[in-house]
Amino acid sequence: MWMQENKIENLKIAIKKLDGIVVKPGQTFSYWRLIGKPTVKKGYLEGMVLNNGKVLSAIGGGLCQLSNLIFWITLHSPLSVVERWRHSYDVFPDVKRDQPFGSGATCAYPNLDLQIRNNTQQDFQLSLEIDDTYLIGRWLSDKPIEFKYKVFEKDHEFKKEWFGGYSRNNKIFRSVIDKKTDFEIREEFITENHALMMYNPLIEYKDQSQ
Repeated sequence: MWMQENKIENLKIAIKKLDGIVVKPGQTFSYWRLIGKPTVKKGYLEGMVLNNGKVLSAIGGGLCQLSNLIFWITLHSPLSVVERWRHSYDVFPDVKRDQPFGSGATCAYPNLDLQIRNNTQQDFQLSLEIDDTYLIGRWLSDKPIEFKYKVFEKDHEFKKEWFGGYSRNNKIFRSVIDKKTDFEIREEFITENHALMMYNPLIEYKDQSQ
């Protein structure tokens, strides 16, 4: 639990750097350029990080939850993701998962960044907050947005690998839907995910006849 509690403090510090940031037409948002290096001097604490499939603690651990959120809300906007890194490991089973597998973005200072470019003709402002239960994010705009977006997956599979473990794979797409007519304008490919699983996806068989 101490890692969870420290993660909340780390998120609060990072949110102060990002909340209210305006991305104007032609500009690119960089997660790490705005946050900077997480250090003890800045108030960051040790939190959970994953390194080559191992759970470790490191200063600033837990900030991937914020990059996950920003990536997810960006997929529901006209903004363009120009740099995003997928998670290499699938850590938890799908208990209460309400979005497609692989729809997050991992981060590691300074090389694994999340960058978002504004290729529209309108300003976008990032709004972030954290309460006792939720991490909340929104992209706000100074002009109405004509479309809404629905994110979904295709070709989802669990695969037995040569080394005895399992991998999980899928492709992420989104539908671009006209708000006025509610008709789909087009379907867009977003990304492809390949992750090693840190749990057994198979339920053990028990013979009920005995």
